Order: sequence, then C-alpha cells, then structure tokens
Amino acid sequence: MVKKIQNNDMSEVNAQALAVVDFSAVWCGPCKMLAPVVDELAEEMAGEASFYNVDVDDNADVAMKYGIQSVPSIFLFKNGEIVDRTVGFQPKAQLKAWIDAHKA
Repeated sequence: MVKKIQNNDMSEVNAQALAVVDFSAVWCGPCKMLAPVVDELAEEMAGEASFYNVDVDDNADVAMKYGIQSVPSIFLFKNGEIVDRTVGFQPKAQLKAWIDAHKA
C-alpha cells in the first residue's frame, strides 16, 4: 500500500528502514503512468520497503525542502537519510532493481 503524505509530515518516512517516496502531481502525465507501477511494487515488496506518495502541490514545503524541480521524482530513504533519487517514469523491473540495489 502506498501511503499519502499529508500536511508536509515526513516523520513516518524518516522512521522507516527503507522508504520509497514518489513525488508527483495530479496534472502530470508521467506521474499517472508511474502510480500503478509504484502501487504494484508496494504490494510485492511489502515488508521489504515502505512506499509513500507526496503530491507536490499539496505539500509544497516538503517539495521545496527536497529540491523537487521535476515530477515524478522518486527518492529512496534509508533510516531517514536520502540514499538515492531518480527523475521521470521508470518501468517496473527497472524501478524494482533500483530499490533492490539499496536494500543490503
């Protein structure tokens, strides 16, 4: 399950061992293409990583804090620290491999 970040509150993300955060916007075409991919991975990787979505229009402070300039942007957090990021649509296999590479 992908949890929605509300009120610019990233505390739950920062408490996770491994968190995938999808920064997106409702008006963004590639974001709409990526959403079902992230949903599938959230189900498949339950227990391995936590998945979150941040609507950059509704959470402008968080978007500014992390320097989001393009959506979709996907950030990978380990124990509250950013370990990697990617921008743009990613096919499911590629996104899963990217996440898996940071699990160890």
